[in-house]
Amino acid sequence: MTTMTEADTLEGLRDALGLLKDREQVAERLLDSSAKHSFDPDKELDWDAPFEEGKWFWPPELVSLYGTPLWKRMSEEQRILLSQHEAAALASLGIWFELILMQLLVRHVYDKAATSAHVRYALTEIEDECRHSKMFARLIGRGETPHYPVSAVHHNLGRLFKTVSTTPGSFTATLLGEEILDWMQRLTFPDERVQTLVRGVTRIHVVEEARHVRYAREELRRQMVTAPRWSQEFTRLTSGEFARVFAVAFINPEVYTNVGLDKKQAMAQVKASGHRREIMQTGAKRLTDFLDDIGVLRGVGRRLWRSSGLLA
Repeated sequence: MTTMTEADTLEGLRDALGLLKDREQVAERLLDSSAKHSFDPDKELDWDAPFEEGKWFWPPELVSLYGTPLWKRMSEEQRILLSQHEAAALASLGIWFELILMQLLVRHVYDKAATSAHVRYALTEIEDECRHSKMFARLIGRGETPHYPVSAVHHNLGRLFKTVSTTPGSFTATLLGEEILDWMQRLTFPDERVQTLVRGVTRIHVVEEARHVRYAREELRRQMVTAPRWSQEFTRLTSGEFARVFAVAFINPEVYTNVGLDKKQAMAQVKASGHRREIMQTGAKRLTDFLDDIGVLRGVGRRLWRSSGLLA
């Protein structure tokens, strides 16, 4: 006989399922948008134009040291140089993350009907991510900066994560990697203080990533209703740990050395910066509100998110 608790759970499941949007309808709309609003960065952007003197490569308020004592002692030229190296480091981080994302998407559709709109959109998103990774690599190569790979530890953690991740865990990580950078890029592409090429790169990324975020949100909402309980709990735990990894990987300490700053001193000031903490939490808020709403930010996972600094 079904107990009251079990009945309540089943009723809640039916209610939640009723709120979910049709997976195929969502995918069809995203495919239509992709057909109308996709870009070839090699043709859309002027890669041969010289950089503009005195312009930033990332809005100064988003540069990690902004407002710190060290920032106040730096010359304007050194600040702009740091913005260039941080833009290159974020582009490098984006490539690393999108390589993981593409593999997670392939795993997600591996056992689904290849003719479905849901699978066709996943393959379309992989096409987008391939172009984005090439675009980021070209931006790094265009400037006078090195490529900034993540640490060996994070590189291998990424290898482990994409191997063991559940479907809801994959989409949670997807949103983590996309939404904070998306928030920053939405501030970047209309900012006339920033280099034209950088603004063009961020504009393309923002337009196309909006579809990726919609796809991931709709699927994650579905998964947190339909996935087994153990998978939901595992998602809460792994997403919190991935948030901690991502928060650390977001800054590559080598950028400070390469612009003539003391790496340890710079990292200490970034860690103590209330402005930087506010920037990261503001950038993550739309995501954390969503994750809280669908039940991801619970228990140990929530505590891990707090320790990452991304959740107030």
